[in-house]
Amino acid sequence: MKATPTPGKRLVTPHDHTLIMIDFQSQMSFATKSIDAVTLRNNAALVSRAAAGFGVSTVLTTVAEKSFSGPMFEEITSAFPEERLLDRTSMNTWEDAAVVARVSEIGKDRLVFAGLWTSVCIVGPTLDQGYEVYVIADACGDVSDEAHERAMQRMIQAGVQPMTSLQYMLELQRDWARTETYEMTTGIAKKYGGAYGLGIIYAKSMFGASEGH
Repeated sequence: MKATPTPGKRLVTPHDHTLIMIDFQSQMSFATKSIDAVTLRNNAALVSRAAAGFGVSTVLTTVAEKSFSGPMFEEITSAFPEERLLDRTSMNTWEDAAVVARVSEIGKDRLVFAGLWTSVCIVGPTLDQGYEVYVIADACGDVSDEAHERAMQRMIQAGVQPMTSLQYMLELQRDWARTETYEMTTGIAKKYGGAYGLGIIYAKSMFGASEGH
């Protein structure tokens, strides 16, 4: 077999999937213990800004927004000001006709999920739906480490592919020679990319350095 410089078929691209962000709401986050609220909001913001910047088709859904769970994180909604929130009564997003209709309308056969809680709101729609499914593990959370980890294991055993927030964004960029999205990607990393972002700021400030040069 001869190796070729081509990307693996399982890597996501900006236009081959739909991102579904589920129940990033105050009431759901209060009981989330597997990840702290600051990190959760940061990772949700990173994913949102990356998806919006790369033009990823995105579905935002809430549960009982007005009556119980509260509004979706502003970090997410501000990234998608034109996107209508689909509110549900069902814990399982895939049992909501409006959400499923929207996913079908978009028509992508790859789905990327993030949200609260991993064991309910994410497990429910990811199992056995006939799609190629990814879950952004550090943009999900649950009532305990145990709950989150068992949910991730259950999904992985069913063929779901796990990834992280920063990995998601860098997979969309993939090549620093793609200059049209370079500044956007590094700008998001500077703000939400933790120590990696600090490294970009340092290199740029001290040496005028940039990725790929």
